[in-house]
Amino acid sequence: MNHMNSSVVLALALALAAAAAHAALPAPTPAQQQAAAAKKAAADAQAAKDKQALAASMDAITVRWRGRAAAQGWKTHAPIAIAAAGPAAGAPAAAAAPAGQPDGKLTPADTAAPIKSEKLGTAPPSTDVKAGPTKAEPAGTPPTVQKGTPKVHNR
Repeated sequence: MNHMNSSVVLALALALAAAAAHAALPAPTPAQQQAAAAKKAAADAQAAKDKQALAASMDAITVRWRGRAAAQGWKTHAPIAIAAAGPAAGAPAAAAAPAGQPDGKLTPADTAAPIKSEKLGTAPPSTDVKAGPTKAEPAGTPPTVQKGTPKVHNR
C-alpha cells in the first residue's frame, strides 16, 4: 500500500514539473519563426512533388493495366476524369446547405411539421417488417430448400 502512495506522489510531482516546464517556455524568436516557416514551405513543396510522383505512377499503372486488359479480352470502361484539387486540397470543403434549407436552417414549415418515426411509434411500421414470429414446423419436416453437395469434376 505504501508503494502505491509513493508512486502516486511521484506521478503527481512529475506532472507538476512538466506543467511548470511547459509554461516556462519562451515565445519563439523571429529567427525561429522564420526557420519554422521555411521548414513548412520545404515540407509543402516536398508533399506537392510526392503527390505529382504518385499521380504519374498511378497513371502509368492504369495505362499498363488497360493495355493488358485489352490484349487479354477483358472488358474495360472509359476512365473517369477526376477534377484536380484546388489550392486548399487539405482544407475541408465548404458544405452547401441541404436542399430546401437556406443557410442550413429549417424553415418555419419544416419546424412545425410533425416528426414521424417508427421507433417513436409516431409512424406506421414499414411493409417489410414481419407481422409476427415465424411459425414452427412439425418435427421431421424436410427443409424448404434442398442444398446438396455440388457435383464437382476436378478429380
